[in-house]
Amino acid sequence: MPNSAPEFPLGVSPAPVVAAAPEPADRATAEQEWTALAPLLAGQPRMRLSRDGGRNYFTSNERPLTRALPSVPAAVRICGTDGMIGTICLDLDTSRGTGDVGRDHATVTAWFTRHGARWIEDRSPNGGRHLYLPLARRVGFTEARHFVEALARRLPTLDPAPHQNAEAGCIRTPGSVHKRGGYQQLTMPLAAAYDIAQRRNPAPIWERLTRDLAADIAAVSQRAGAQLRLIDENSEFLPLSGGPRNLPLDKERIARSGAYNPARYGSPSEARQAVLASAAAAGWQLTDVARLMKQNTWAGMVTFYARYSPTHRGTALRRDWTNAVRYVQDMRRKNTPTAEAKNTDRKSYTSPTNTQGGTPTPSPGSGLSEHQFLRSWRNVLSHYEATLTGSRSGLLARLVLRALGEAAIKRGDRFIEFGARSLAIGAGSHPTSVARQLRQLAALPHALIRLAQEAHGTRADLYELIIPVDYQHIADTRTWPKGRLHALRPVFRELGPTAAFVYEAIEMNDGDLTSAEVARASVLSPSSVNTALETLAAWNMISRSNGRWTVVAATSLRQLAERFGVMETIGHQLARYRRERQAWRQWLETRESAKVHLLSPSDSYPFWLYEGPPDDDTTMVHFIQQSA
Repeated sequence: MPNSAPEFPLGVSPAPVVAAAPEPADRATAEQEWTALAPLLAGQPRMRLSRDGGRNYFTSNERPLTRALPSVPAAVRICGTDGMIGTICLDLDTSRGTGDVGRDHATVTAWFTRHGARWIEDRSPNGGRHLYLPLARRVGFTEARHFVEALARRLPTLDPAPHQNAEAGCIRTPGSVHKRGGYQQLTMPLAAAYDIAQRRNPAPIWERLTRDLAADIAAVSQRAGAQLRLIDENSEFLPLSGGPRNLPLDKERIARSGAYNPARYGSPSEARQAVLASAAAAGWQLTDVARLMKQNTWAGMVTFYARYSPTHRGTALRRDWTNAVRYVQDMRRKNTPTAEAKNTDRKSYTSPTNTQGGTPTPSPGSGLSEHQFLRSWRNVLSHYEATLTGSRSGLLARLVLRALGEAAIKRGDRFIEFGARSLAIGAGSHPTSVARQLRQLAALPHALIRLAQEAHGTRADLYELIIPVDYQHIADTRTWPKGRLHALRPVFRELGPTAAFVYEAIEMNDGDLTSAEVARASVLSPSSVNTALETLAAWNMISRSNGRWTVVAATSLRQLAERFGVMETIGHQLARYRRERQAWRQWLETRESAKVHLLSPSDSYPFWLYEGPPDDDTTMVHFIQQSA
């Protein structure tokens, strides 16, 4: 790395110096800065305390993030539990190389200014600088890491270490105690910093910054790719005659989220080894695993290896992969017909042990923790729906999220592999509208879902329910709602989604609500609520007494749906989807047997290829019959 900072193609003068806010004269001022900014800049509500005066921040000293300023140096975690980054943290360190912090600071702030970016800045008592770039749309750990490493090629004093480890990466935020005494001091008014943390930089600004760094990011990525190829060199794998297959959902969940059942796996090492063994048995190669980790798709596996330094991480992964391949080979040898006749305790490397009694160990997706997560996610959904009001698309977005939540709760798993057609039945909409809504919902800031795996063959898109960090306090503090979560029950295909939300608001609150209270509970406008109340009352679904609305329990929603002909309509819809699914499978078989590749738009293929494969609607039919 050169001793002088390479020039940015700025063409402008350095950013004007912002008038510094009064330096913290006492702990009270530092506490204000910490309380206001630490929760907004942290990737997750966790912090690490330094018990040795600021030299080390060990995992054993990690605590929940508190609004009260710790009395020792404290650094917040940068990476979220889902492997995503919400704030880019730049540490200009006076002890790094022979560069000049002031020069690098002027260069990067001028660069930010040219692209319209807004940043928060503080100063250390020793002259170092921290710059925080809050992002409205969170980015993957690997994308953020490559960005900071590319920027470090141009700024000699920039230390990329905080972004090089998803598990250990942390940084002291404004107000934190410094190891040399004093505090991290804002160089701008606290009100301005708070505004930037709340109104974050939109996606176009991030795209402009990364586009300007494209050459350096490509160099960093190429170096990482070379390390990936080195990891896979001469690695063993166990090919299957039919080609690689998908991993079981429980292993996929562990790899993506890092969450595992401690009753089944005693440590993170055992959990990650189970994922690798499952991948080896599924016919994968080590390069498949390493690529998913590099792309941050398997964020959970990234955190499992965060305890290793970047230079030793590849060696550890390769060692674990070799052990996984050996383990699967041994289990397959034991499960030959001769061995199985002698020992029937285990059928395969993934099956539970046969015993004479007792209860089998539950899968990671079926335990109490998963149930608690889904109920907490429902809490967040109730709050989140208030942000989706004011348009017809907002009603559909609410119904799509509810269809996903209903499916997840009844399956007991936050991962849902229902295609757009099944969800369209639950949401009472067209599959193309549902598919579009799914993509838009997953791309929103603070999204409640994320696309965990693209559709492939007969497998639909795999979506995961998530609780954004900003909504975690709602999940933790609010009581779980009563009753069941519904998407669009059949009768409301005829009466409309507004009537569905109004009816549910009265039903969930045990009735006895005024019209104004119904509007607040359903998060709808008073005029649309009044119209829906009149419609529901006309069909004797609700009644009014002394100005308060209650549900008429004697009125059957299913009978009304049959009267409106809705059940017949759903039956025709299911039959059509069944035919489309059969045609899709036949087309897949023909394409596979003939080894046909779609090379041009003139090729013949099903129109729903753009939307994703048709899915098995048997489970959703059962849901609809239950909901009716």
